[in-house]
Amino acid sequence: MSAHRLTRRIAFAAIMLLAAAAIATYALMSGPRSPQSSGEALIGGPFTMVNHKGETVTEKTFAGKPMLLFFGYTWCPDVCPTELQVMAEALRQLGDRGRDIQPILVSVDPARDTPKVLGEYVVNFGEQFAGLTGTPEQVKAMADAYRVFYARVENKDTPDAYLMDHSSIIYLMGADGKFLKHFTYSTDAKALAEGLAKALGR
Repeated sequence: MSAHRLTRRIAFAAIMLLAAAAIATYALMSGPRSPQSSGEALIGGPFTMVNHKGETVTEKTFAGKPMLLFFGYTWCPDVCPTELQVMAEALRQLGDRGRDIQPILVSVDPARDTPKVLGEYVVNFGEQFAGLTGTPEQVKAMADAYRVFYARVENKDTPDAYLMDHSSIIYLMGADGKFLKHFTYSTDAKALAEGLAKALGR
């Protein structure tokens, strides 16, 4: 086979892989849809989890407070601490306007993220932060409600040092528990603060 034809085949294969990835991402983010749309994003809903203090909490525990949620895990090497730092800095920039916003790390790694581990971790980003964990079933139910993808990535050499592949999106839920806005991984602290203020009317 000539080098030219080989290059064309490789390029075609790459395009097909990108197309498949785009379709899969769209299907994941859109999730199942109801035949009748109410115009509201199908993100969020009831949950039962355990917080970083070992207390059972539900969505009603945070009623009356806007929630700023990020799904990640304490062993995360880069994305999670970066996003939590962005959240912390955005709230600092908001000052008094952000004091009633509840920032939350929802663990997608319940096997390692016990309440104690979460408590020791989230305090690094500020006393305002809360951590949520639970049984694998509870974590899956909450992740499904927020259309969050996560999967364990095995480490053959050191099985206990596995990583978790997961969505990197920050969700803003209103004081009534309804979805208001989401922020992507590329959002910096200034843009996040401005987006929160605008979405919450502050």
